Amino acid sequence: MTPSEKIDRLIAGITDWRGKTFAAVRKAILAADPEIVEEWKWMGSPVWYRDGIIAVANEHKGKVKLTFAYGAQIPDPDKLFNAGLEGNARRAIDFLEGDKVNQLALKTLVRAAITRNQSKAKKKTVLKKAAAKKAPPIKALRKKAPKKA
Repeated sequence: MTPSEKIDRLIAGITDWRGKTFAAVRKAILAADPEIVEEWKWMGSPVWYRDGIIAVANEHKGKVKLTFAYGAQIPDPDKLFNAGLEGNARRAIDFLEGDKVNQLALKTLVRAAITRNQSKAKKKTVLKKAAAKKAPPIKALRKKAPKKA
């Protein structure tokens, strides 16, 4: 079973308002960018990736939680983040019964997460290339054994 099929099954199994909310969250995430990949991690959590982790979603009693791995590093102009605000990395959105999923704002937030991931990926590539240029050849690193007479 593919990760997407597992997520389909998870959502179908949530028969109250949380199932509809979960489906709306997923729809917004996937609509944000056609290259987003869905995964199934951590013993049953849907995770979305594009050049790094974007977010993970879970259903809880009384809410659907969407946690952005690097939410503290991305702009949130629509003030969607309402949980995990004290941390240095993650930020979350808790959707409670009656909450509407703001599709446009959520897509904007997902795109900001992708932009953050891509900038970090580019930075790592540049650093690796710079390090490779500065590194001495392997032969120069080897010490020559003294010749025995």
